Amino acid sequence: MSTDPALKHWRLILLAAGVLAITMGARQTLGLFVSPINTATGLGITTISFAIAVSQFMWGAIQPVAGAVADRYGPGRALAVGVILMAAGAALTPWMESGLGLVWSIGILFAAGSGAGSFSVLIGAVAQRLPAQRRGMASGIINAGGSAGQFVFAPLMQALISFVGWAGALYSMALIALAALPMTRALRGQRAPATPAVEAVAAPTDRGLRAALREACADRSYWLLHAGFFTCGFHIAFLVTHLPGEVDLCGLPAQVASWSLGIIGLANIAGSLYAGWGVQRYRSKYILFWMYASRAVLVAAYLAAPKTELTFYLFAAGLGFTWLATVPPTAGVVGKLFGTRYLATLFGLTLLSHQIGGFLGAWLGGIAITETGSYQWMWYADIALAAFAAVVNLPIREAAPAPA
Repeated sequence: MSTDPALKHWRLILLAAGVLAITMGARQTLGLFVSPINTATGLGITTISFAIAVSQFMWGAIQPVAGAVADRYGPGRALAVGVILMAAGAALTPWMESGLGLVWSIGILFAAGSGAGSFSVLIGAVAQRLPAQRRGMASGIINAGGSAGQFVFAPLMQALISFVGWAGALYSMALIALAALPMTRALRGQRAPATPAVEAVAAPTDRGLRAALREACADRSYWLLHAGFFTCGFHIAFLVTHLPGEVDLCGLPAQVASWSLGIIGLANIAGSLYAGWGVQRYRSKYILFWMYASRAVLVAAYLAAPKTELTFYLFAAGLGFTWLATVPPTAGVVGKLFGTRYLATLFGLTLLSHQIGGFLGAWLGGIAITETGSYQWMWYADIALAAFAAVVNLPIREAAPAPA
């Protein structure tokens, strides 16, 4: 086996991207199952939306826990347990006949598993093994893996729902999830010894996780970052959960929703790579400002446009460019502020804020459609929150990137 450090780095990055392609690809297509589950069980859109909202919160809540496990014992164990839980949640969902059952299978098992195999553990694991100048692009490539997964999973799940039913599609999702196990094994082991390049930028002393948490919680910039990321979660969860419902309200076929989600994933591959490139050259807070501001403009343009298939595809492409491309600059700011030793934990807490927003986006969307028959007020809230997120990132304390 080659001992070339560059090849080892690329292998690590691509493995992490592969795991994220499966965990994020599956998670981002749950909205496609809302209508079929409602038709089969009669539980109601609000009840099913609540289960998905719980999954949004649980996905975030597990991130710092999984990050702490990975920081202490290495990422392989956290990832393997996550993949198994995710597969179990998908496989058990067709057997659930109550709202509480859906909360257990989708909201807890599936979400905890996909969360343990997500950004905080994967980006933290890679960041600890790479020199500082490569981390931004590495996080962009890993993020692009998740977007590629969404591009593949959205039309695949819609096709499976059509041909083998929603239950068969979930069983298939469980099997695909288990395919990530060999990749988690390749990422096993404790944190690799730092290279000289890494040591040069690492924190001079390791005072422990508790001290790192106290330092982060006392930092105003860390909380401003949380506030912006909260909005990102609201926006994404609302769309992945209720975009199929919006498409149906506009009288368009269900395939428009699945292809829109796929286009979002495809566009975000480019957006993630651009974000990874950008954080190595510009302050991440400015990248985040323009990403959130563009979302406010795009949602306003969508509301003013005729509701055709082309409108949805263009809307998806525009939103997709920034969809999860917020992750590399957000993780980059956390790494700049506090180093990489506990990045998985500290970024995991930031993702928890993201998913508190996600809980509200998914749940309130269900309430809105049930009570008012449309999502109009959700769109207005989305515009206001995106504008807020853009502004709140500007005061963040962040050093300029080091010259390449």
